[in-house]
Amino acid sequence: MNMTSLGRLFCLSVVLLLAGCGRGVTSTPGDAPNLKAWVAEVRARPAPPLDPLPVMQQFETFEYSAQGMRDPFTDAWANPDGGSGLRPDPNRRKEPLEAFPLDSLDMIGTIGGGASLVGLVMAPDKVTYRIRPGIYMGQSDGRVTGVFEDRIELIELVPDGAGGWLERPAALALDDQ
Repeated sequence: MNMTSLGRLFCLSVVLLLAGCGRGVTSTPGDAPNLKAWVAEVRARPAPPLDPLPVMQQFETFEYSAQGMRDPFTDAWANPDGGSGLRPDPNRRKEPLEAFPLDSLDMIGTIGGGASLVGLVMAPDKVTYRIRPGIYMGQSDGRVTGVFEDRIELIELVPDGAGGWLERPAALALDDQ
């Protein structure tokens, strides 16, 4: 096939496509009598019946008869001993690692051995600190209770929500990088 026959074939296919598109196109509203008849028939049909309303369940009422008893929602968290007990020491001088949240500190290793084991912790300010038992770190008054080869254990003081304080164990593990 040469270029002229391809051109003629292309023109013929375009003409056939355009002729096929012209069929069935209605240009005036009078060209669709079947559509009007169908719409009229659908409108003339009776409406289907509605489903009956569901029956409402009757719930039995409950009468609260403990008016003279202690209210469980107001006294449940009250501290019976007047707020004494564990508390952070407000007069204690803060240590450098208490400026950072515990989850932002990274244990990077240890130095020494046995009872003289010292933990190495890197803070977000990229300074490495030496950690021994008794040192405070983290923002929850966390006091270091033990330094081990793979972790540093501490006890944090956290508020209990009722004006008191609770001890919570925490640990800082050695990163395997």
